[in-house]
Parts: sequence; C-alpha cells; structure tokens
Amino acid sequence: MTEARESAGPQALRAPGTPCWVSLMAHRLTATEEFYGELFGWEFRPGPQQLGPYVRALLDGREVAGMGQLPPENRLPIAWTPYLASDDVDRTAEAVRLCGGTVAVGPLDAAEAGRLAIAADPSGAVFGIWQAPAHLAPAITGVPGTPAWNELITFETESVAKFYASVFGYEREPVVSAGFDYVTLCVDGRPVAGVHGVGHGLPRDRGPYWATYFEVADTAETLRQVRGLGGRIVRPAHDSPHGRVATVADPEGAVFSVVQDPR
Repeated sequence: MTEARESAGPQALRAPGTPCWVSLMAHRLTATEEFYGELFGWEFRPGPQQLGPYVRALLDGREVAGMGQLPPENRLPIAWTPYLASDDVDRTAEAVRLCGGTVAVGPLDAAEAGRLAIAADPSGAVFGIWQAPAHLAPAITGVPGTPAWNELITFETESVAKFYASVFGYEREPVVSAGFDYVTLCVDGRPVAGVHGVGHGLPRDRGPYWATYFEVADTAETLRQVRGLGGRIVRPAHDSPHGRVATVADPEGAVFSVVQDPR
C-alpha cells in the first residue's frame, strides 16, 4: 500500500483507470454471502445474471461489492477481482489486446449496471473493466466494510506498470528504496492502486494477482471473526504506515487483506 488511501468522490470513482468495483466468483454463493455478511455487515440483493447467479453486496443501502457463482466444473482459483473504470469498455479491451494482454470475457452489457469485460495483463493477473452509466450511484468508500486499496502482486513492476499506463493512462510513481520494487499508479495526481514486484516471493501455485484491502474498525476483532466463520489467517496482523494490516482467506480460499485506519 502507498501513503494515500483517500476516499474518492463520485466523479473520481468514474475517472478512467480508477478501481470502481470489486467482485468475487465462488462455488458456494450462499455460504459466501453468510461469511461476508457476518464479517462486514453486508446485505445482498440480486444483480445482473449475464454470467450466472450474481448478487450485489450493500452496506447501509449502498453498493460495495459483487459476488457471483462459478459453475461446478469451473476450477479457476477463487479470488477477488478489481474492476477499473473506463469511458469505453470496447476501446479499452482493444488496448489491452494491443498491449499484450488478453480479454477473457466480453465486452458485454450487464443490464442497468453498464458494460464490462474481464481481462488479464501480460503476466496473467486478472482484472475487470467497467463502464458505468452516468446515472449509476458510485460505490460507498472510506468506512469499515468497504474496499480501501487494490494492489497488483507480480514478479517485477517495470514492464507490467508500463502495460497498465499504456491502457489506462496512469501516471507512475516508483518508490525509491533499495530492495523494494513498488510503483504507485495515479490518476490526475491521485494514487489509485499499487504494483508490487516480489520476484521469487510470488507463490508458485498462484502467479501474479490483484489483492484487495478492505477497511475494518478493529483488525484484531476481524481476525477473531474470520476464524470463527471458518476462514483462516494468511499473514498475522502487523503495524504499517497505513494502519494495522492482516491478510486472511475466506472458507473457499479467496485471499484478501484488512486494514484498520490509524486515524
């Protein structure tokens, strides 16, 4: 994570390249709803069904995330996927292809939610592209139970950060530190996501992936809840410049991080 995790306003959330949504595809959708509902206080309502059963997670009546159900025969890793805003999904998808990435799904219309595609960068990390209609209310941010940051965990930052800058027009801010390979992606000078190169520290059975951080009120209490709900601790809580952080996995194995704002 970088030093900046400021909540974006409605227009900033739609600025091209800004993470504007996160979604999880799981095999046991009802059980997954129960886990996150208890953990974050989310409620659920049906969402677009173009890719199968799908629900939107709400906090205080505002949308914060989405969850879908994978077909039984689909053995893809269970993972949270960020969606990056676009003014034109079709054009962005073509840019992904031209810059060495792939488009696995779409572009396609998702009812009143807008238009989307699911892609992968040249290293294989999966992300979404979302073109939201102008009338759609932005997702809530900046409170416990909402996404706080998205970070690409990959082999090295230089080539992959260039890919995302070419596709979305990001400004890149490398962290100048010996032995620490990190680039912050910015939109109009505002940090929106990070790219962390970990070299051989990347799990061999996983490959590069996008990691989502969710804000929580109390990291210790959240970890207790995760265990009680059948999840597990991947990395214990530790202090960081951004607050107390821990990495966990839900009962199906989807890994995510939680962060307690130090303010």
